[in-house]
Amino acid sequence: MKITELIKNGATESGNLNRPYIVAEAGVNHEGDMNIARRLIEEATEAGADAIKFQTYKAETLASKESPAYWDTSLETTRSQYLLFKKYDSFWKNEFEELKVCCDQAGIEFISTPFDLISATFLNDLMPVYKISSSDITNKPFIEYICDFGKPIILSTGASDLEEIGEAVNWIEKGGVDFALLHCVLSYPTKEQDANLAMIRGLIERYPDKLVGYSDHTCPGDMKVLEIATTLGARILEKHFTHDKTLNGNDHYHAMDGEDLKKLLVQIERLIRLLGDQKKILLPSEIEAKKNARRSLVAMRDIQKGVEISAEDLTWKRPGHGISPKYIDTVIGQVPVVDIKEDQILSWKMLQ
Repeated sequence: MKITELIKNGATESGNLNRPYIVAEAGVNHEGDMNIARRLIEEATEAGADAIKFQTYKAETLASKESPAYWDTSLETTRSQYLLFKKYDSFWKNEFEELKVCCDQAGIEFISTPFDLISATFLNDLMPVYKISSSDITNKPFIEYICDFGKPIILSTGASDLEEIGEAVNWIEKGGVDFALLHCVLSYPTKEQDANLAMIRGLIERYPDKLVGYSDHTCPGDMKVLEIATTLGARILEKHFTHDKTLNGNDHYHAMDGEDLKKLLVQIERLIRLLGDQKKILLPSEIEAKKNARRSLVAMRDIQKGVEISAEDLTWKRPGHGISPKYIDTVIGQVPVVDIKEDQILSWKMLQ
């Protein structure tokens, strides 16, 4: 399903677990190299991602030169946001137009998060939805500007509370566009004890008709964090994506690669099979057990033909081929038309 259709439909009514929409967040892990960017598209597609997302910005319009780091500087040693963003801001309109063509050819949806008015404007021709970063959740003029394009919005909610989320949602709703919300923790990398996946349920309860997902910044490990997020109801999963997790700095150190994504999808497929349908029904695999493991009314002693059956004449034993014990009140007082032997299973044809 395309992301626009998914967001428009909102929350599902059935409550059954569905395969989430997977966004491989390439960000700027291309490091300004188009060959690497194309490789990221190929590997994300081959691994099973539904979309690949980049980031579009210029350091000068994103951060002041005095902006301090908010990430683990032992893993990304750059201590200024401006200097870090300056390293990777070489892609602009022409490059993203080329990446959009690559995505179309590969069969994967193209998305890029804009961080200024110019990029938001030229990206409008290239992608079906807008992604708004957690860092812009209080940026009222920017959110309103993006709403004017009339496209669905995916809003990350990192480092915010329900009041701030509510304000942003109010601006989006006034703009008249559909939206989805992503639980996110704005900490790089996010420690597992800080993941707070239960917040996914909190957002679902607060916005029951909207699509809720999870943008993950934990280290990939066994991918259980995203599996659990799926179980909790996340319908969009976004995680940083790289072609090489051993690379230093930027977003490589907490990113998944193609093999991680393949592992996740196998786990999710198994999870969906295990959870099945929440509607309680008799399964075909249970039919034989139902017949043999349930109980029937059984003669506790010999019961003569024509003699009224009493409670003392009856017990209940397996298998369940005869009269169910739930009909015991109906059977008591009945007159058998045949002799019934001790330990014989009662059937309706034995009775008047």
